[in-house]
Amino acid sequence: MTQILFVLTGARHWTLADGTQHPTGFWADEAVTPYEAFTAVGHEVVVATPGGVVPAVDEASLSADANGGQDNADRVAAGLESFTALGHPLSIEDVRIDSAGGPAGFDAVFYPGGHGPMEDLATDSDSGTLLVRTLASGRPLGVVCHGPAALLAAHTQEGANAVHGYRLTGFTNAEERMTGLADKAKWLLQDRLVEAGAHFDAGEPWAPHVVVDHNLVTGQNPASAGPVAAELIKMLG
Repeated sequence: MTQILFVLTGARHWTLADGTQHPTGFWADEAVTPYEAFTAVGHEVVVATPGGVVPAVDEASLSADANGGQDNADRVAAGLESFTALGHPLSIEDVRIDSAGGPAGFDAVFYPGGHGPMEDLATDSDSGTLLVRTLASGRPLGVVCHGPAALLAAHTQEGANAVHGYRLTGFTNAEERMTGLADKAKWLLQDRLVEAGAHFDAGEPWAPHVVVDHNLVTGQNPASAGPVAAELIKMLG
């Protein structure tokens, strides 16, 4: 059976420039929609977090406004209930590397977003190593919204960022301004990815936008989570 490793933030807050702790976690629909897509075609999903902590959902991601209406909010809430792997995650540091150089036992890796990755995965060396090895192995790697913050910790042995020269996307400066948090943030994801040497491809705010470069599949925002999952499913055959 094909196994997909979901790497989620373990953070429950995002520290802003003034030291304020903004409540966060993972964005519900960015985990639920891909989980439903993968399991519907027979793939198994395993969850990992920093230290193996049970991930917290960003409560804001459960609202009707965040999900385009109450019906979809109810679907997402029900999806979280059925996503039982969230309750017993692996620790990222315990994910072994196999002889092919990729994560042992896993055929693909997926990182959902939420502001949480800006707090922990952006500097998590175990996650960074996992990302470097996954990219080098050629196995599909999907990363959505603020999830690409984790790529900032992915450094090669030569010291360069592993996505230097890659085309990718993620939550844009324009979208962060629209959330009202851009001026409060210590740094913005789009800026940091560009500084890391990536070629950042920004689509229209809030519209689905996916960029594929080799085995890296990135999605700009919550609406892009389903299309990213669809690309990974195609790659997995």
